[in-house]
Amino acid sequence: MKHFLRVVTQFFVFLYCKCLWRGLKFVIRKVTGRCELQRICHNNKPGARRTLKIESSLRYSKNELCQSALSAHPDRVEKTIDDIMTLKRVNPDTNPQLGISLQASLLQIVGYRGLVAKVEKLRREPYDCENPDHEEMLMKLWKTLRPDSPLTGRISKQWCEIGFQGNDPKTDFRGMGLLGLHNLLYFAEHDKATALQVLHDSLQPKHSKMSKAEWEQKNFDKAIGYSFAIVGINITDLAYSLLVSGALKTHLYNVAPEMPSLSHFQQTFCYLMQEFHRFWIEEDPCDIMEFNRVRSKFHRRVLRQLKNPDMALCPHFAASDLHLVNL
Repeated sequence: MKHFLRVVTQFFVFLYCKCLWRGLKFVIRKVTGRCELQRICHNNKPGARRTLKIESSLRYSKNELCQSALSAHPDRVEKTIDDIMTLKRVNPDTNPQLGISLQASLLQIVGYRGLVAKVEKLRREPYDCENPDHEEMLMKLWKTLRPDSPLTGRISKQWCEIGFQGNDPKTDFRGMGLLGLHNLLYFAEHDKATALQVLHDSLQPKHSKMSKAEWEQKNFDKAIGYSFAIVGINITDLAYSLLVSGALKTHLYNVAPEMPSLSHFQQTFCYLMQEFHRFWIEEDPCDIMEFNRVRSKFHRRVLRQLKNPDMALCPHFAASDLHLVNL
């Protein structure tokens, strides 16, 4: 019986999507004089709420031109918009704002796809100690986080002071490749005060009556907080999963007025590092063995936030601030 009901439900959903919904759209077009894309732009302000609906409309369109627009090259976006407006019989002279609105949203859509590819490329590139550029980035990370402590050697126990697991950090980058290093360095350079504070806090014992001087005489890898660099690589993995799953579209469509860039992703990483640090303190775990539990709970909280189409995790600027006129 359950199987029969499931089949019946699927049939009616199929019937609605293929026939009734398209018929309804035709009637609405005749009554309002506007196509679906015009109605979306008219009823939604710039940002994720508008772009997500435009993306869905293009993806499920029966027209191949609309479907292919989602994979258009950025240089072809303007031409693609012109073709869509011609297809929809929209006069650009009497509806100039539609082209502007569609172009901004389509640039966000194709830019997100490009960002996923760029991030994936960095993730797949392994750290190479023979590559001078890789080594330079790693040395910059050390000098930024420990400016008053010269590194005694490339292979050194000192790396534990900034949260690596052993004498050679390259082994810790295996999971996220160069992406982990890029994010850590971006955090250290672009939000240095916060990065240094998070690093300092992470090195403190959870419950101890020791003074700061006494604690600093202890081995850094025995801290009951967490390992800064390792957590940074782990939060990079979290940010990566949000990006490739599409969950981060809500945030990026709200903060990037056009094409989301790598810097937008790195700013998101900085936000996640700060918020995870606060969350870790709020959760008050017994020890580092609870890390996976805390991380999973934090991940679920971020996903809940991103379900709100108006959500911007770290709103340096909002897409709606472009002052585009709604149609």
